[in-house]
Order: sequence, then C-alpha cells, then structure tokens
Amino acid sequence: MRALLIAAALLVAAPAVAQTPAPTSLTLAEAKTAPSRTILDGATWSCEGTTCTATGGTNQPATRACRRVVQRLGKVTAFSYRGTTLSAEQLAACNA
Repeated sequence: MRALLIAAALLVAAPAVAQTPAPTSLTLAEAKTAPSRTILDGATWSCEGTTCTATGGTNQPATRACRRVVQRLGKVTAFSYRGTTLSAEQLAACNA
C-alpha cells in the first residue's frame, strides 16, 4: 500500500518537473537598442538595460533564435535560448 502511494505521488509530481522551462536570456552590446518588451517568434522578451530575459518561444535551434533576435534588438555579447548557451564562436556568427 505504501509503495502504491509513493508511486502515485511521483506520477503527480513528474509533470510539474518536466514542464519547468529552460532559461532564455541575453546580454546586449548596447542598451540603447533594447525596447522594454517585444515578442519575437513566440518569445516575450523583457529588457532592462543590457539584460533581457524571455518566456515562451518556438522550438528552434538557439543559433537561429539568436540571429532573429540580433536582427530586431542588435548585437549580443551573451545568448542562452531554452537552456542552450552559445559559445564565443557561435555568438560571433550570430552577430555577423
């Protein structure tokens, strides 16, 4: 009986853990290019100074998401999309 209750508790808790979104954030090279809030590819970006965070977003590679953001907000010095952080080489390609 106890094992059944433990198994039921784990099944109820598992979806909550699985639905925790991975972090999405960036650092802009220049703060003047950032709007306070914008929606791009389903992600709602909120910026304060050079730091921006996002919720939501389409399922796409982080490199593509970075290029799309740079087109709208300007060059970035750091970029993480849904848990994937871009390397220095990837950031250079994104900003090109």
